[in-house]
Amino acid sequence: MTKVTLQTIADRLGVSRATVSYAFSRPDQLSDGLRQRIMEVADELGYAGPNPTARSLRLGRAGALGLLFSETLAYAFADPYAIAFFQGLATAAEDAGVGLLILPLPHGDRRTETVRDAVVDAFCVVSLPDGHPALAEVLARKLPVVVVDEPYVPGHPFVGIDEPRAGAEAAAHVLGLGHRRIGVAMVGLHEDGHTGWADTARQESAAFEAMRGRLRGYRTACEQAGVDWAAVPFFELARNSREAGRRAGHALLDRDPRPTAILTNTDVLALGVLDAAADLGLDVPGELSVVGFSDSAAEEAGLTTIRQPKQEIGEIAGRILLSGVAAKPERLTLPHELIVRGSTGPAPLP
Repeated sequence: MTKVTLQTIADRLGVSRATVSYAFSRPDQLSDGLRQRIMEVADELGYAGPNPTARSLRLGRAGALGLLFSETLAYAFADPYAIAFFQGLATAAEDAGVGLLILPLPHGDRRTETVRDAVVDAFCVVSLPDGHPALAEVLARKLPVVVVDEPYVPGHPFVGIDEPRAGAEAAAHVLGLGHRRIGVAMVGLHEDGHTGWADTARQESAAFEAMRGRLRGYRTACEQAGVDWAAVPFFELARNSREAGRRAGHALLDRDPRPTAILTNTDVLALGVLDAAADLGLDVPGELSVVGFSDSAAEEAGLTTIRQPKQEIGEIAGRILLSGVAAKPERLTLPHELIVRGSTGPAPLP
């Protein structure tokens, strides 16, 4: 069967190829009658329209922004932080009239062909671990790149918060309430699927820069308050889920002496710790204080947390990429805020 092209339709109607092309790409340049005749012939010949890949090559742009992140799609569309970030990025893309091509890389997935084959005009890279080969592939494409949260790449725009300071403020809050028996539950340190106790060597070797910073903030605040960090029970999770938080909560609260305050690096984990406290009949905050991170669906639970401007981070990252102006290689640090609610209170009396 002979392939139908724009020229085939033009020859049938006795018009130029450019005129037929206008019917699909610039209909305002033709009369209604002429465009209708062109579309009728196209339909008769079985022509669906110009090849979008060929058109993007001809125009030198794909009309899409690539979003690369280190999680599964199922997780991304269930996690409150990710959802808010996506909303911000989608707002910027929609305003610019471009699409989003989502490129998930679940933990441990080291493939690079996803990036190499992506037909996009720019990349937004979110929370990749140090040394991930997909990031090297992104940089090799020589397209505009913005990194969100981690890792910081010199010479490219970066958007995030001051992680060490935010972590320090979360820890300082409970320390200021008199707590000295601190426990920690964290996810996002490594990609090896480990769930269980993590010593200081494992903590310090974390593969994710933002989590190292957040953890450094916790540790700095504790040490300044006279708490021996090496004695702080630290439970690491492979997945960020409420059930994982519950498991961590039970592990921490089963210790003797039992922590009176638990720091978590996500609100989802914090809600799981609250579930564990309820299982054990512990009063919150009378017997246990719990702090989350990001302020995602935390208000209803009365959770003390660090608020991140999730949607704003996504929108700013998108606007940097889609502005049409070469982005300055600067590090944009957006403000965070400690939100104190009912999950924290004074340390219980000995």
